[in-house]
Amino acid sequence: MRIGAILAVVGITVYVYSIREHVQEFAQYGYLGAFLIALIANATVILPAPGVAVIFAMGGLLNPLGVALAAGVGGAIGELTGYLAGYGGQAAVENTKMYNRILPWVQKYGAWVILVLAAVPNPFFDLAGIAAGIAKIPVWKFALACWIGQTIKMAMFAFAGAYSIDWIANLYN
Repeated sequence: MRIGAILAVVGITVYVYSIREHVQEFAQYGYLGAFLIALIANATVILPAPGVAVIFAMGGLLNPLGVALAAGVGGAIGELTGYLAGYGGQAAVENTKMYNRILPWVQKYGAWVILVLAAVPNPFFDLAGIAAGIAKIPVWKFALACWIGQTIKMAMFAFAGAYSIDWIANLYN
């Protein structure tokens, strides 16, 4: 099962990285597009994929709360790849300095650390997901904390997009 989890994570990461240039095309599907963009952007492990910039723009076109909720669900589901990578066994990142700083926090505070790190834009969340999988935090706790944190983060971007477009429009009126 662990080997299957690792192979699934590697496969998903390679696939998402290969289609990263086409993520913006999902914006035409509205809230479903926000869900898919966040899912795809968060499904990669370690490799970056675009996402929040499109959520920012979509917040100016659609109801930003709807965008945040859809993207929060997609982001939380996408982050399960990091969790699976950790659950599948000791990941390749286990000897990195940042991972060694995050793992004790996850072991001590569990889902609360996941919630906070998911809510704050940072490049290290994959390491937290891996640590949660290694620490064997129940998947439902990880997913719930991740969903709340992702929704907060996506709301920040969607509302910033909504209000910045209004602000720019008012400059020219």
